[in-house]
Amino acid sequence: MDQLIGDHEKARQGFTKVVKGVDASRWHAPSPCTEWDARAVVEHVIGSHEMLLLKPLEVRADRPREDPVARWSATDAALTQALSSDEILDQEIDGPMGATTARSLLPALTSDVLVHCWDLARAAGIDVELDEGLATAALVMAEQHADSFKTSAMFGDPVAVPDDAPVTDRLLGFFGRDPAWRPPG
Repeated sequence: MDQLIGDHEKARQGFTKVVKGVDASRWHAPSPCTEWDARAVVEHVIGSHEMLLLKPLEVRADRPREDPVARWSATDAALTQALSSDEILDQEIDGPMGATTARSLLPALTSDVLVHCWDLARAAGIDVELDEGLATAALVMAEQHADSFKTSAMFGDPVAVPDDAPVTDRLLGFFGRDPAWRPPG
């Protein structure tokens, strides 16, 4: 299995663990993404994958309408199907941003899953440790594309964290999260 696919699968496994751990009473809890509650974080991760990868690859996720755990599980299964072959990485796909490949999309999608895993865990009151190797790769990728991120309206302003902070904290800070964030109350 190609490392890009393996890394994305590892990030999804961590996200799945958190999704399955959310208490039903916490789906409407605020998240570090100020516009989103816990459920909206899951819907964002589903939507990003649907729009950028699944739909262009013509892989359908049979999602129920209401249950966020089942919705993510169906998406995860569809992603496993879509990424079942290394050959898919270089197949040209026509997505909302034009022609691209899964190879070019997966690093950003993996970073998205990783950061939103932390967002969801914080909203749900679940302790989570992000994979350090994935966080390092995500931070390197983010720093290489820092100018693009700064001009994008999709990310908050970076939060200052010490240069010697753990890589996960530096990643979160890069993407506008305060590593010490806790839900109000």
